[in-house]
Amino acid sequence: MRSAILAFAAGVLLLQTQSGLPLFWPYCLGGLLACLPWFFHGGRAARALALVGCLLLGFAWAGWRAEWRLADELGSDWEGRDVEVIGVVAGLPQDFERGLRFVFQLEERLTPGAVVPQNLQLAWYRDGAAALPSVNPGARWRFTVRLKRPHGSANPGGFDYEAWLLERDIRATGYVRPGPATRLDPFVWRPAYAVEWLRARIRANFRAALPEGEWPWIGILTALAVGDQQAVQGDLWTVFNRTGTTHLMSISGLHVTMVAGLAGWLCSALWRRWPRLTRRLPAQYAGLLAAALGACFYALLAGFAVPAQRTLYMLLVAVAAMLSGRLVAPSRILALALLAVVLIDPWAVLAAGFWLSFGAVGALLYIASAEVSAEGGWRRRLRGWGLVQWAATLASLPVLLLVFQQFPLVSPVANAVAIPLISFVITPLALLAALLPWPPVLIAAHGLLDGLMRFLFWCAAWPLWQAPGPPVWAAVAAGLGVAVCLLPRGAPGRLLGFCLLLPALFWPPERIPAGEARLDVLDVGQGQAIVVRTREHLLVFDPGPRYGADADAGQRVVVPYLRWLGAGRIDRLIVTHADSDHAGGLASLQAAVPVASLMSSLPEAGGERCAAGQRWRWDGVDFAILHPEVGDYGKKASSNRLSCVLMVSAGGRRVLLTADLEAADERRLLAADPAALAADALVVPHHGAKSSSTPGFVAAVGARQALFSVGYRNRFGHPRAETVARYVEQGAQIWRTDRDGALRLTLKREALDVAAWRSERRRYWHGR
Repeated sequence: MRSAILAFAAGVLLLQTQSGLPLFWPYCLGGLLACLPWFFHGGRAARALALVGCLLLGFAWAGWRAEWRLADELGSDWEGRDVEVIGVVAGLPQDFERGLRFVFQLEERLTPGAVVPQNLQLAWYRDGAAALPSVNPGARWRFTVRLKRPHGSANPGGFDYEAWLLERDIRATGYVRPGPATRLDPFVWRPAYAVEWLRARIRANFRAALPEGEWPWIGILTALAVGDQQAVQGDLWTVFNRTGTTHLMSISGLHVTMVAGLAGWLCSALWRRWPRLTRRLPAQYAGLLAAALGACFYALLAGFAVPAQRTLYMLLVAVAAMLSGRLVAPSRILALALLAVVLIDPWAVLAAGFWLSFGAVGALLYIASAEVSAEGGWRRRLRGWGLVQWAATLASLPVLLLVFQQFPLVSPVANAVAIPLISFVITPLALLAALLPWPPVLIAAHGLLDGLMRFLFWCAAWPLWQAPGPPVWAAVAAGLGVAVCLLPRGAPGRLLGFCLLLPALFWPPERIPAGEARLDVLDVGQGQAIVVRTREHLLVFDPGPRYGADADAGQRVVVPYLRWLGAGRIDRLIVTHADSDHAGGLASLQAAVPVASLMSSLPEAGGERCAAGQRWRWDGVDFAILHPEVGDYGKKASSNRLSCVLMVSAGGRRVLLTADLEAADERRLLAADPAALAADALVVPHHGAKSSSTPGFVAAVGARQALFSVGYRNRFGHPRAETVARYVEQGAQIWRTDRDGALRLTLKREALDVAAWRSERRRYWHGR
């Protein structure tokens, strides 16, 4: 059974790697036929064929679920149009800098002919200083909304926002239009809405008891009580990532188990006090049922994330086995939990938490039969605790290197302190405060958490193991290596396990030949961030836009991409001008990655001012600043007029990076030296605005590749159709980050290649 479940899960995973959805019924039929011989006569050949059949059934199941979910989509004609709808706030509303964001479940489409999916993610922006109405889960509203299809940035090493939306069955995003919005009912009764209402109520009680401005860790306590990870300040996740304690700051399996155990113990103890009850149902069975109910309630209250799901399903299987009087192997319980997760949520396999959760529990079960020590007492317990930490840490290594390209060396030390304190003291206090809103309980939990956070900040200063993103085969080999390393002491071949870990641990960065360059125009939405690499050097041309008070492209896009490359430093950072869509990620990038040299047109940024005539040469690649002139800094003009313009030349090929260059400055460059502008590729000025890309400039550059860094359906309408037409008439091939994702230009001798990330790593949910 365990092998069959693993094969089924492998089929589910295989479907999630497809660029398009195949017909699912041939695979379903083939899987059933492959399983038939095993039911009739068994044997090794039939068993092997049945495993293939289970893989095909998993593939077909995930394909059918995906086809069904993708069918509920926003009509292409209805993007960007006003639609009047009635529905219910179905999720916990989240505050952000300019308003609220929440999941909205449609009940009625009032606009005739509107093709709108059932589940939406809406933002409701504040109108100036006016406060928004109170938005509670379960309330029925009438809104006028403007929607777009799911879309997210597509970058190597980046987060797949479109997959995240698909897993949550959110098939369109948008915002509430200014104007009348009517609350029709304060609460619509459904169990799911009631749970979300309760979560919101607990969060409000926590915020009222301990205001965030005075109590900095109240967001963490909220996350521990109701699974609201958005309540945790963004910069704290960096601390948790660097200490390997991220899993503790949300609802983990250990928390669910603890609640289940507490509920079972209390019920069993009270049940024994009434003999009439024990004659009807033994206290042990009553405790098991209470444990199952407590786990269900807490998992739902926590948002039903994958670790909570896995633990809940394992507990339910274990309770069912104990109630039936059967003994079920822990590994079989884990396998059944895996089957339940992939049946209910086939997209869970795309989340790092899925692999970390099942990997850690699997490793603990794997070592459970090993003899920890021949000694008894405290030494045996201490050795057992150390072995558990070693197994959990080692099991997470392949996933962390593949997904995050880093591994916190201090993780065992940080977790040895944080796990017992969070799981057995702070979380129970937070849950007690949720049930009995008494401020002293929260204050006690906050005080303990304050001490722990001081310790974690100290741990976060320790070094990380970082390596470029390894290929999948290296991560799989590392997983096998972990299994070998965790063999009992004295087992032969343990050294081989460490050898299998080496490719993932020491995967080398890409080696660029001398005289060549790589330019990556990252997909950062409406803004710009470009990474230029030579053999030994790295340059960042703009750190990208700011998205809000706590988020920017430096933190969300550029830093993960540099980590994926294995880059430990930036040799030169150029901030072209002061606009937030180009300079918004500066602080985050400087805080995360050492910068050897800064060049900008911003006086407040520091570093060297960029000025026409500056030149340098790295590894046979030439760099030249063409704009602005030194005298431009004394003039009163828009920040766009000071945009740094960079020419990169390698192997006889040239790429021109123009930031937000304006038409007047294009004409001045043309008047000075039109031949100096000639380039094979051009990152189009000002995202294709009508105020740039004059006909004379386009002709002088003569680029055969025109790249537009733009946001999907951005409010400026970039790139303008007339601007694109000029480059098409010039014979240029058009590339757009909103359509193609991150764009890579390879400059080598007498050749220039362009590759798009969405084409190289396309998945069936992209562009639907």
